[in-house]
Amino acid sequence: MTTNESSYKADALIAEDIDAYLVQHQHKSLLRFITCGSVDDGKSTLIGRLLYDSKMIFEDQLAALEADSKRVGTQGQEIDFALLVDGLAAEREQGITIDVAYRFFATDKRKFIVADTPGHEQYTRNMVTGASTADLAVILIDARKGVLTQTRRHSYLAHLIGIRNIVLAVNKMDLIDYDQAQYEAIVEDYRVFATSIGIEDFVAMPISGFKGDNITGPSPNTPWYKGPALIEHLETVELDVTTDQAKPFRMPVQWVNRPNLDFRGFSGLVATGTVKPGDAVRVLPSGKTSTVSRIVTMDGDLDQAVAGQSVTICLADEVDCSRGDVLSIADTPPQAADQFEATIVWMADEEMLPGRPYWLKLGTQTVTANIQAPKYQVNVNTMEHLAAKTLDLNAIGVANLSTDRQLVFEPYEQDRDLGGFILIDKLTNATVAAGMLHFSLRRAQNVHWQALDISRDAHSNLKNQKPAVLWFTGLSGAGKSTIANLVEKKLHRMNRHTFLLDGDNVRHGLNKDLGFTDADRVENIRRVGEVAKLMTDAGLIVITAFISPFRQERQMVRDMMKSGEFLEVHIDTPLAEAEARDVKGLYKKARSGELANFTGIDSPYEAPTNPEIRIDTTKMTPEQAADLIVEELLK
Repeated sequence: MTTNESSYKADALIAEDIDAYLVQHQHKSLLRFITCGSVDDGKSTLIGRLLYDSKMIFEDQLAALEADSKRVGTQGQEIDFALLVDGLAAEREQGITIDVAYRFFATDKRKFIVADTPGHEQYTRNMVTGASTADLAVILIDARKGVLTQTRRHSYLAHLIGIRNIVLAVNKMDLIDYDQAQYEAIVEDYRVFATSIGIEDFVAMPISGFKGDNITGPSPNTPWYKGPALIEHLETVELDVTTDQAKPFRMPVQWVNRPNLDFRGFSGLVATGTVKPGDAVRVLPSGKTSTVSRIVTMDGDLDQAVAGQSVTICLADEVDCSRGDVLSIADTPPQAADQFEATIVWMADEEMLPGRPYWLKLGTQTVTANIQAPKYQVNVNTMEHLAAKTLDLNAIGVANLSTDRQLVFEPYEQDRDLGGFILIDKLTNATVAAGMLHFSLRRAQNVHWQALDISRDAHSNLKNQKPAVLWFTGLSGAGKSTIANLVEKKLHRMNRHTFLLDGDNVRHGLNKDLGFTDADRVENIRRVGEVAKLMTDAGLIVITAFISPFRQERQMVRDMMKSGEFLEVHIDTPLAEAEARDVKGLYKKARSGELANFTGIDSPYEAPTNPEIRIDTTKMTPEQAADLIVEELLK
């Protein structure tokens, strides 16, 4: 046999081995789990040990790991298993896990995806991300420290997010000489807390990620422990896949598949239940019904689709259905509403501002949501409900929210896919919170739009004008009220029907209960926006003069109006000029500390980036500014 023939034969054998390996793993079940707990409880070390013991490390990785272990120094240990997971340079320098590190490994019985989540309180939001798709949580506790605040926080979040399989891994048993009494005291302490938050059962085990005790098999150092080793439990724990299949059929539509005029299907991942050709289905939120004609995949049509499968469903009728809609079994559809109670985990450095509009993303649905002030905030140590006006970083609270249109949902405890959502900042596109819907508010079903015979067009035609909002914004003392008043006088002389909403005047009545915190400023503008919208429905030209310091709230009002009816007017006066005028003496009070939260001094002003009209008061008089604004309005 020649050298080339030997090489070809070897390559063929390797290919056969790879094919056999892939076939072997193809039909194994997959368990997604997270490791969580406080800082330095040994989460990364444990995962590194699992990867090492399951032979999931290549030779070059192992060599690099050994070199890194020698470089960073590991107190005589040949391999620092944590370095397999702590891939970020910042983590290696600080010795903590910052990001969520996902790793894959497999045994003869099951495949695993494990998320190593941060232990530091600052990165709790990352832990929520890792837990959102997990089937099981391994809560690690340092045997020397016992149950800590982060232990409670992560346990509460894991339970809140819907993880029902909990492993309590009391780690670093080697550092307490495998003391059974100390281990049992920790387990009992945790049991009391777990019961208080609704965790009915958990599996406790004494381990050492450093030494490998009770990781892949029983440890001779803990003869008093009769339970399973960690990997044995992970291989045998029951998953909820069959439970998902037993639920009613639900499939959020991801996209409409229409490659040509002869084919139209609705693609998505089946969240729960099963569906077959001939089944009657309902499209929500419209409520239209049809029957399934085909279930299409890349490998051909299916006789049945089940939870966890990605498919394209064709319907017998040409019903209106698009991305964000939900297909469900016709006789047991999910709910649809626009007002809810929800638990919110705040994940942004900036505090939540009640009333500010955020994008709410639930499955394939994206809507605008407004969050009300929290009903209460949860103290994760005592489970006490605390009064709160807002939520700051890592805070957990319960609040009502409303959306700009109906949202198809299920309570989170029934369906994580249709009950869990995230909130996104509209300007930065940053995810600021995660949440779980509890139920729709009764008022959402009891309040309906009343049909009116006299339309907004009829109102504006009667006045012979096009309704509009002139939204004046600028610093205190910029000249907003002065110019707005001149604009209204000019329009009045032209027989235009107007109304002027001035910031100070509104605070004497409609908004007299509001202060000047960021949250109150948001609510101030929200209320004014709603009033302005009603006035445009009456056919009026509405002129508003408010500092309105935040871009998001000005955008919120713009979104309330019809296209072309909102004109942002930036009265652009430099801070020094506005302060020099100081007609009301407010800047002087703010500088002396007598007046808090004053825009331009200790509260920010976000200038418009692209206003319809910009008035530079250093270059024109109020009269000239008013003429320019009226001219632009009546174009």
